[in-house]
Amino acid sequence: MKKILIVGATSGIGESLARMYAESRDVRIGVTGRRRERLENLCASSPERFEMEACDMTDTVAMEAALDRLAGRMEGVDLLILSAGTGNLNPELDYGVEWPALATNIIGWTAVVDWAVKHFERQGHGHLSAITSAGGLRGSGAAPAYNASKAFQMNYLEGIRQRLAGKRLPVCVTDIRPGFVDTAMAKGEGLFWVSPVEKACRQIVRAIERRKRVAYITRRWRVAAWIYRHLPDCLFLKMGA
Repeated sequence: MKKILIVGATSGIGESLARMYAESRDVRIGVTGRRRERLENLCASSPERFEMEACDMTDTVAMEAALDRLAGRMEGVDLLILSAGTGNLNPELDYGVEWPALATNIIGWTAVVDWAVKHFERQGHGHLSAITSAGGLRGSGAAPAYNASKAFQMNYLEGIRQRLAGKRLPVCVTDIRPGFVDTAMAKGEGLFWVSPVEKACRQIVRAIERRKRVAYITRRWRVAAWIYRHLPDCLFLKMGA
């Protein structure tokens, strides 16, 4: 039986992935998120598949304890999917708007990744998959903290991958980089190539199964990401004008 732990399963990609994986018979899924009622509704859809712990990821001590409890009840974790994240447009550069992205996408996120890596190292195997963003490739005048936090995540995962390679452990790290997906996180005008959640999640599951290091979702975003990353500064800066 495959044991999957999904952090951030109360909405968007995380919830959709949980429901998708629950369609399989030979699976046990631990789910976490801030909204207890949403978790309870999710678990009620397949009570024989789910274990839950309601917890705010920014409370790192409580989060680590919740992960310990889930891993104990599931008797291990084969795959941890980290889907929790937040971010808002911030044209006024209000620090109060930036702080939640920093607290969730960097502080809480790092605590979960570190927990997962240490768990897999002790266990001797495992797979960590984190939802970052194609936006992390460059900065954003509209949402500075969000894009910067996603750049942090990408670099952190690369560092973890290097650490695990040095230890020669069979632990895989998959960096999932979505473009625009039709969830509450997709903010702003003029969005393009917006993917339905179900389509995005199917491609995410496929990338995880293939143990990819980096996967752009949907696949066409790989081309857009290359252009975005190599765009000359003189053109990139004009995009924010």
